[in-house]
Amino acid sequence: MNTQLHNKVSIETHGCKLNQADSGKLALEFIEAGFELVESGQPTNIHIVNTCTVTHVADRKARRSLRAAKRQNPEATIVATGCYVDRDEKSLLEIPEIDIVANNANKATLVGEIIANQGDEFVSCTLGTDQVPINLKAIRTRASIKIQEGCDQVCAYCIVPKVRGRERSIPADKLVASIQNLENIGYKEIILTGTQLGTYGFDITHGPNKLHLLIDHILQNTTVERLRVSSIQPQEINSDLLRVWENPRVCPHMHIPLQSGSDVILKNMRRRYTRIEYLSAIKAVKSKFSDFSLTTDIIVGFPGESKKDHLDTVDLVKNVEFSKLHVFPFSVRPGTTAAHLNNQVASSIKSFRVDELIRLGEEKSRSYRKQLIGTVRPVLWEDRKNHKWIGLTDNYVRVYLGDERDLYNKITPVMIEEESNGYLNCLLVE
Repeated sequence: MNTQLHNKVSIETHGCKLNQADSGKLALEFIEAGFELVESGQPTNIHIVNTCTVTHVADRKARRSLRAAKRQNPEATIVATGCYVDRDEKSLLEIPEIDIVANNANKATLVGEIIANQGDEFVSCTLGTDQVPINLKAIRTRASIKIQEGCDQVCAYCIVPKVRGRERSIPADKLVASIQNLENIGYKEIILTGTQLGTYGFDITHGPNKLHLLIDHILQNTTVERLRVSSIQPQEINSDLLRVWENPRVCPHMHIPLQSGSDVILKNMRRRYTRIEYLSAIKAVKSKFSDFSLTTDIIVGFPGESKKDHLDTVDLVKNVEFSKLHVFPFSVRPGTTAAHLNNQVASSIKSFRVDELIRLGEEKSRSYRKQLIGTVRPVLWEDRKNHKWIGLTDNYVRVYLGDERDLYNKITPVMIEEESNGYLNCLLVE
């Protein structure tokens, strides 16, 4: 093996913020073990693909990435982990380019297994626990922290309960310790992630046992500048939860999955809310916080979805000020109830409906961005490309700034100046 590649690892993450949290934890463990973290596509001796399996497209992407990684680095150890492994480990074991296959449960010991697999080729340079490697700050400016794992809701279309297991919460004190560590490293924003954030704490007997109590606990025991909640179900939004957003450290953004605007489809999906209940949740948020950014997910072409069902979804989207839509065509997942349903929607119809909702989503995004022109928002600066800084507002909008100063990982107020080609340009407020 090329000696210049000793102790280099790249991690490619597919799918949800839960996977991002897992990958972030793996990255920290590798760096603490003496590895250098490099970008995907660069020379490395270990490449990990943290897979997603929510659709057949995600499966295909994972297989392509794993094979491409071996082509780019023929001598590297290629590792497949994540939800695809839990759903169909056998098929991944049959791919010759993959050297190690590890399911979600084995992520906790994955770094040790990989180091053992490297044998004499691994050059140990483990840092003491009181040391912070200098390149640790360069991983990201925003870190995802997993506060719970698994899902007990078993929606008809979803494979997640099978690949992530039953719901289980992580105790608050352990989460606070992790956040404090990330603060010390230099992270400015922490994203609370999980499959079902709103049910956090049902299995906890000591300490905060509700999501709003956990957020209170984190705010009281850390000084992290920004705290963001990744996703919340509409039926879980209540006055106790909304209260925590009164704290300016909690970002004014909610991702509230819709999936469908049709009561018929919502019932068949086994979602736990109706169209009216979803709209009531949105109203509760916007009446209390008018500047909130609302994003959502929509599944198009669930079995039996009629033209009326689709138009119900279109109508709902038109009447809500979403800042962004994530639109997905329904994908049959073996092992789910929906895989056995009749009345599958034709691919051509799904494509048409997806395109319609994507266009509508782009219109909603443009409208929301234009509302921000002339306002002042705090921005966390994450990167610089083509002489422009790229940052994220507290309400989850990407902005650009032409400035020569070093703004990396700083939060500064900006005036939103104009929209150009789908982006917002801004000026520093000094």
